[in-house]
Amino acid sequence: QVQLVESGGGLVQAGASLRLSCAASGRTLSSYAMGWFRQTPGKEREFVAAINRSGGVTFYEDSVKGRFTISRDNAKNTLYLQMNSLKPEDTAVYYCAARTTYVEVRSALAPNDYRYWGQGTQVTVSA
Repeated sequence: QVQLVESGGGLVQAGASLRLSCAASGRTLSSYAMGWFRQTPGKEREFVAAINRSGGVTFYEDSVKGRFTISRDNAKNTLYLQMNSLKPEDTAVYYCAARTTYVEVRSALAPNDYRYWGQGTQVTVSA
């Protein structure tokens, strides 16, 4: 199985940028389609972005479309989430996740679609 470790979170002002990374170990990242989710206290974990195994297909939640970019470097076994024009409502713990199923990226938007999870990294955006 794969182990996932997120990094890159922090405290920034509105309008700033952050790049999250998700390092995989145990198995090669190219074996998995990947996603980013986020969660705030008292709320369910919500989908942010997803990418297929090769990196050629991506899908985004509407509120982050045009601001966030998901990408992967399979040679480095690393998944990324570039977040630009951050807003206070982007504040959350961000999780990367891996799935083993072979469905279209846009068809795997629920947490239950993903089998492996990282521990999360906190992103806080101040107004």
